[in-house]
Amino acid sequence: MTMIGLAQRPFYFLRHGQTDFNAQGLSQGAIDISLNAMGRAQAAAAAPILAERGIVGIATSPMKRAHETACIINETLNLPMMVEPDLREVIFGGQEGKPLASWFTDWLDGIATPEGAESFEALTRRAATAMARVLAHPGPLLIVSHGAFFRAVRALMRLELNVISGNARPLHCAPVGQIWQVTPLD
Repeated sequence: MTMIGLAQRPFYFLRHGQTDFNAQGLSQGAIDISLNAMGRAQAAAAAPILAERGIVGIATSPMKRAHETACIINETLNLPMMVEPDLREVIFGGQEGKPLASWFTDWLDGIATPEGAESFEALTRRAATAMARVLAHPGPLLIVSHGAFFRAVRALMRLELNVISGNARPLHCAPVGQIWQVTPLD
């Protein structure tokens, strides 16, 4: 896969808060699931961490779990918010609702794509297009999306892919020279 890069602009990233599927270790993909009580609490806890960081807007996936997370955070931040359809999670096809462990690494490595699923290469191309649109806006922005989507963003940043981003754990992503740095915020 020929890798195009990511615009050299800093941004904040937040994976949505916890859902019941997350709590059970099941893949969600295109299944549009809402946050559970823990996920709503995680989103509320992330908001003050993101306040006073100079964020000027929020871009969110349209999926319930991400959009709800963005809305909870925006109760504190009170910023313009845009929905970017291509920030949605990957389609996992026949693996949706099943445990991730047995097949996920092969999917991530491009060795095997589950039936009816979006390949990691296709997800990465979609992520490149979505991130180019989002990062064309004045920033820095907070991007609220999904775990597999962020792995594709990590691919665009030329970073290790098999890294789990915690639910509603704010990350600051910034180019430092020729490399990207992803810093968890506390």
